[in-house]
Amino acid sequence: MPPDRSRPAGRSLLPCAREPRQRPVKFVDSCVVKVAAGDGGNGCVAFRRAKYEPHGGPAGGDGGNGGDVVFIGDGGKTTLLDVAFTNRLVAERGEHGRGKDQYGKAGKDLVVHVPVGTQAFDSETNAQVFDVDVLGKRIVVARGGRGGRGNIHFATPFDRAPRRAEPGEAGEEKSLRLELKVMADAGLLGFPNVGKSTFIRAVSRARPTVADYPFTTLIPHLGVVSIDDDAHFVLADIPGLIPGAAAGAGLGTRFLKHVERTRVLLHLVSVDAGEGRDPVADFDAINLELAAFDPELAKRPQIVAMSKGDLPDVQEAWKKAKRRFARRGIELHLVSAPTGEGVREVLTALYARLHPR
Repeated sequence: MPPDRSRPAGRSLLPCAREPRQRPVKFVDSCVVKVAAGDGGNGCVAFRRAKYEPHGGPAGGDGGNGGDVVFIGDGGKTTLLDVAFTNRLVAERGEHGRGKDQYGKAGKDLVVHVPVGTQAFDSETNAQVFDVDVLGKRIVVARGGRGGRGNIHFATPFDRAPRRAEPGEAGEEKSLRLELKVMADAGLLGFPNVGKSTFIRAVSRARPTVADYPFTTLIPHLGVVSIDDDAHFVLADIPGLIPGAAAGAGLGTRFLKHVERTRVLLHLVSVDAGEGRDPVADFDAINLELAAFDPELAKRPQIVAMSKGDLPDVQEAWKKAKRRFARRGIELHLVSAPTGEGVREVLTALYARLHPR
């Protein structure tokens, strides 16, 4: 019986092994990078050597300009990983000038795509150099050196055969500290494990890890929230903050900087009998950290909600906490991400703060 050739030879009859999962992109929001624009090409010393031109004169061309280093805000980028492990970003240098009046070619610009929200600071003086705060924003970070002039520019009536030309100028070099601050309309705040990740998963397509332990979320996650066809905003899940965050506890300073771009804050509180959590005390603790990091952050409008509203003990705690918050003039909402209870009301309140009429 002839062999069955309907399958490629060597193919196993067993089920195919699963494709290996792609590793998630590593989130990098801070790095130091050196940038160097291209040097200009040297001017050339040359003379015409034609058969019937014994004294043809100077013919050395100019060197080309060096390329610039350019940063562009890219909406497809969410991390500084591409530049974090690059020792030096160098643009192309300009070509040297050549004989027969040939000018050198300019060096190509080095274009670096970075996430929107990237800020750059001089690593020595700490002065801010630029801020990529708009999609498609183009910033020349380091300018290329000017090409040197060839000897055709130095001919005079007294020196018709100049033997000098200019060297190309060196391109600018800088050492920059890049900081990424996520661009979002609203920020989601609260202690670890109060249900922030569950909430943002319920209202958007963001998919942070959800688990029953503190600091499950270690990086900010952005989700687009749609209330209706014409009402949308971007919500950022900021990793959980703890007392001492402004001084760096729990990587607090890395988390707090991502709140600076937001205009409104959704502050989630909850109760946990096992940990003896007090919603009002937690609310005050987080706001103290905001004020310690940047006094302006504590003045941002806040919508306050108690999460896990589908649990009976939380519902009872909400009734008591609501009266305590009311004494401060703050309305305490009750939400449940799994059931959707109170979620739309909170999102509508957020949108109203973002787009006041």
